[in-house]
Amino acid sequence: MEEAQAAMSLAPIGAALAVIGAAYGIGRIGSAAMEAIARQPEAAGKIQLAMIISAALIEGVALFGVVVSLIA
Repeated sequence: MEEAQAAMSLAPIGAALAVIGAAYGIGRIGSAAMEAIARQPEAAGKIQLAMIISAALIEGVALFGVVVSLIA
């Protein structure tokens, strides 16, 4: 019984860590993409595409982390 209560109290912490990590990663991607676009404006389309794909993959991993932390 105590193990279940401990898991229930730690689940939101795990979910929060997953969300914080994803936010940090997407922020870094956005920052790097803006710097790259500022250096090479002619490559903006390719940079944005790579940024969007990377952000989507990070969001997927974050969602997986949240679901696992809330289920376990």
